[in-house]
Amino acid sequence: MFDYKSVGLEASDLQTMYKWMDLGRKIDERMWLLNRAGKIPFVISCQGQEATQIGMAYAMREGDISSPYYRDLAFVTYMGMTALDSMLAAFGKRDDINSGGKQMPSHFGKREKGILSQSSPVGTQIVHAVGAALALKMDNKPNIAMATVGEGSSNQGDFHEGLNFAGVHNLPFICVIENNKYAISVPDTLQYGAEKLSDRAIGYGMHGEHVDGNDPIAMYKVMKEARERALNGEGSTLIEAMCTRMTAHSSDDDDKYRTQEERDGLKSLDCNLKFKSFLLDEGIIDEQWLEVIENEHKEIVNQATKEAEKAPYPSPEETYTYVYEEGSSSNA
Repeated sequence: MFDYKSVGLEASDLQTMYKWMDLGRKIDERMWLLNRAGKIPFVISCQGQEATQIGMAYAMREGDISSPYYRDLAFVTYMGMTALDSMLAAFGKRDDINSGGKQMPSHFGKREKGILSQSSPVGTQIVHAVGAALALKMDNKPNIAMATVGEGSSNQGDFHEGLNFAGVHNLPFICVIENNKYAISVPDTLQYGAEKLSDRAIGYGMHGEHVDGNDPIAMYKVMKEARERALNGEGSTLIEAMCTRMTAHSSDDDDKYRTQEERDGLKSLDCNLKFKSFLLDEGIIDEQWLEVIENEHKEIVNQATKEAEKAPYPSPEETYTYVYEEGSSSNA
């Protein structure tokens, strides 16, 4: 793990970071159980990428704008989406804050927390975040806009157009590639020819960083520095965080495209287990502390699950609400 004191973090900060990593994992694990029980239709997991997500989230500040991608459950949980928010979306209930139960799960959005609503086509969130960064610059706001993508989305047109625009206009924008080495079933060797995706930053006229995304402290460091550069007028940053996808692409995916040896080795790459071991070795936490957190998070997830299950589904009459304009007439 990176030296946390050198980046201005205290032991209490590391405890907080682990708490959010663990809560994100607990919500995610519960969703898989619910899916396998036939209670929710679809899950796309953040397991193995919590260190990247909480590390970058911890460096952000109130007023910053985020445009996350579908695997960012731990990130949006830290940013202000509650376990209940996520469960309501997973069940497709009326009170789902993302879409009122109309959209697939993991299409995050919470306006009051600066989380932009996500579109289904991968990569489009970059263009949205770049637009937000332009608005922040025009309004002289002391904030940044950021977007996250998987490495597969880095080959979409929106990625190149968005980052080129951000580079040309020197915007307070950060793009984080959460590189888990698989675009569904396509390995990184068949996705791009570059050794490091962060090297693409040169072509856009921005700063590039390649970081161990399994280390939340290292991730915090590069995100904090990127934010400082942006606010100092030094432009955008492209961060490539190398992380691990612990599960199949989604609950509908059979990941036999990974070898049995590779699947068996995933446990040793678990960022949550690695960070917990580090904190125990450093004496920052102990087993009693972990037990308290474990019980606290189980209660949060249990309560959210119960409330979401009891919540009403949208009525058929709500199908077109917010889809077509209502209550207007034309005199033309």
